[in-house]
Amino acid sequence: MPHELQAPPSFRRRDRLQLAIGIGLAGLAFAASASTHHASSKAHASPQARTAKASGTKAAAPLVRYATREDAMRFADELAARRGLDTDWTRATLGQAGFLPYVPKLVLPPPGGTAKNWRLYRSRFVEPVRIRAGVRFWAEHAAALARAEAQYGVPAEIIVGIIGVETIYGQQSGNVRILDALATLSFDFPAQHPRAAERAEFFRGELENFLVMAQQGTLDATTARGSYAGAMGLPQFMPSSWKRWAVDFDGDGRIDLFNSADDAIGSVASYFRAFGWKTGMTATYPVSFDAARLDLPALLAPDIKPTFDPAGFAAKGVVLEGPALQHAGPLALIELQNGDDVPSYVAGTENFYVITRYNWSSYYAMAVLELGAAVAAAR
Repeated sequence: MPHELQAPPSFRRRDRLQLAIGIGLAGLAFAASASTHHASSKAHASPQARTAKASGTKAAAPLVRYATREDAMRFADELAARRGLDTDWTRATLGQAGFLPYVPKLVLPPPGGTAKNWRLYRSRFVEPVRIRAGVRFWAEHAAALARAEAQYGVPAEIIVGIIGVETIYGQQSGNVRILDALATLSFDFPAQHPRAAERAEFFRGELENFLVMAQQGTLDATTARGSYAGAMGLPQFMPSSWKRWAVDFDGDGRIDLFNSADDAIGSVASYFRAFGWKTGMTATYPVSFDAARLDLPALLAPDIKPTFDPAGFAAKGVVLEGPALQHAGPLALIELQNGDDVPSYVAGTENFYVITRYNWSSYYAMAVLELGAAVAAAR
């Protein structure tokens, strides 16, 4: 899912939260944080499956409405005044939101000490069901994919990889009412979360954008459904990402990420271009190591941010071959842990980093790349 918030440079990989993006599985559609996204099998289940497991039989219980909450109604009044919305409509609409007791549990960080496992993570996404669905999706929307690639410079297989990882091409886009999810995370974000205040503020911003979109007629606030974190449609955009980067790619005069595959395709490409996608640049290169010179701590210190030129890589013990030797631009050493086994490594370019702006996870970015490549090969 795409996100407009960027992780501060000081964050280490273990601290970076996955926010649903909107772009947003930014994200959160698959997991609450980057570490959750990697760590356990339930982090790889569909949004619906995770929601059902977390909520159990309580999902059918009557919701506690936010109309009774003073803080929520105060937010509605301030929002209406700030954005020029009708006060009665804003209060009435937000008042229909209900507290979802299972959602705060889903955004908590996982228990410490859980090992990440790239091979397991990959197997959840690069598998026959998604590949077959991707082949069908590409065949049905080849013209839109080609047009997006020509207009935005983003390869069709990257777009196909994103939509496949996010929702299996619309098959699993979430069934939680967005209004309930965003209200719950705005006013009842779990206090035990280490970044509770910051995350609650983020979701209040998403709730604001969602209500403005509803007032403008972009969507129906009471019926729109998506992930438990508020991500929507085939590409799982958060409301702020929809507002900033979604495009009317089918030319029907409106943006519909729920039902228009063309709009989803164009919007993913628009998002990547906005975050600096470089046409023609590969996303990763294979690497090997010169053990005598290898300085792994220094290479991993910048995390996934491209920092080293090829000469700097070589000086610290990374061996590049072929096209990588002529690469123009910075590189990052990407470490993919494999549980108790030896990690896997690749060199990530600026385009690899762009993919992680959709979801702050190198594991996610690799899954997108490998699913897209698998679909392209299967065609």
